Amino acid sequence: MNAALTRAVAAACLVLLASVAAPHAYAQKPAAGRIVLLDRIIAVVNDEVITRRDLDERVKIVLTQLRQQGTPPPPQDVLEKQVLERMIFNRVQLQYAKETGLRVDDATLEKTISRIAEDSKITLAQLRDALEKDGVNFNQFRQDILEEITMARLREREVDNKITIAESEIDNLLSARQIQGGPTEEYNLSHILIRVPEQASPEQLQERRARAEQALAQARGGADFRQVAASFSDAPDAVQGGAMGWREMARLPAIFADAVKGLKLGEVSNVLRSPNGFHIVRVNERRGQDQPLIVSQTHARHILIKTSELVSENEAKEHAVKLKERLDNNTDFAELARLQSEDASASRGGDLGWVSPADTVPEFEKAMDALKPGQISDPVRSPFGWHLIQVLERRNQDMSQQQQRLRTRLALRAQKADEAYQEWVRQLHDKAFVEYRLEEK
Repeated sequence: MNAALTRAVAAACLVLLASVAAPHAYAQKPAAGRIVLLDRIIAVVNDEVITRRDLDERVKIVLTQLRQQGTPPPPQDVLEKQVLERMIFNRVQLQYAKETGLRVDDATLEKTISRIAEDSKITLAQLRDALEKDGVNFNQFRQDILEEITMARLREREVDNKITIAESEIDNLLSARQIQGGPTEEYNLSHILIRVPEQASPEQLQERRARAEQALAQARGGADFRQVAASFSDAPDAVQGGAMGWREMARLPAIFADAVKGLKLGEVSNVLRSPNGFHIVRVNERRGQDQPLIVSQTHARHILIKTSELVSENEAKEHAVKLKERLDNNTDFAELARLQSEDASASRGGDLGWVSPADTVPEFEKAMDALKPGQISDPVRSPFGWHLIQVLERRNQDMSQQQQRLRTRLALRAQKADEAYQEWVRQLHDKAFVEYRLEEK
């Protein structure tokens, strides 16, 4: 705590610019005789401070996002409290990342910013101009992207990589779907989270529930749900109007799944209680998902000749050409693959089994798709080396069951990761020293 106070005093001194013995930093009187507030500390998070200027910059960005989404902004004081709370949660994560040695190099940051520009079909210069036109400082934007990458990597390291899904969990969920009957449904949802501290007192619980009930009353009273979320929600997606996007039923926490089953489009759930706090869910859209997935598969085999420090590109290609000549003279493909191929499939005579689209690298797939059953390709270059490919047969296969298991695995993993991340962030926040000064004048 002493370190926090020291940093707070130091930050205040930096913005004084005049010898003013007061709790807040002011500039000297300008010619007009007015005292102008330069900056002041509005929150202390462990040994760092958040200033009024920091908050104003973030609020400006959030207002731009809300305007682009067509979401009516909440009152200024409400928005500031929501944005400050989000900044505090971000700050404790970034501090933990720094303490544990997590770093993002400049090359990764620059590549990410370039990708953002490419996705928007504009140049970096145009991106900078567009941001500044909206009143967003480019350096601040760059810092925001750096923090987003850092927190994403932190979540991956601390939460996502520790999530495991057992085959029995997939089997149980698929069995439950079969018992229920009907197609698997997806829901486009929005939500509001009123976070509750881990060791909340009865008074805190009562205050948070009352806040959730207030949000519910506004949502059911005709207010724009996006605006209510931006005003009340403590979730990271609050400034996106609480949008969760499309979620398969398996990806929803149990309390959400039970709630949405009985809701019509546009309806809002009652206040739901979870270990993280109080939730309100809205169903925006619903759609069925189970459709046959027919995939064209190829049964193929190949011989691979690799390049190395000892085998040049030309030597590897020349070797492949000679092997092709032997195959053209009726040498048995499987036997030649066992003797000459440098792929793991050599022991199977080069047999790759049934190959689906995107199972192989593009160069291999393009050459394979151009062959007729029984035909052998000329040498084909891929990142792995030089291939000779033979197509044995083709078929159209219903992959719905395999695809369903994959979707279920991903949905279960996402659900577990979301819940674990919310709990992890809450614990991190509860352990931090946080002092609020936003209400001070």
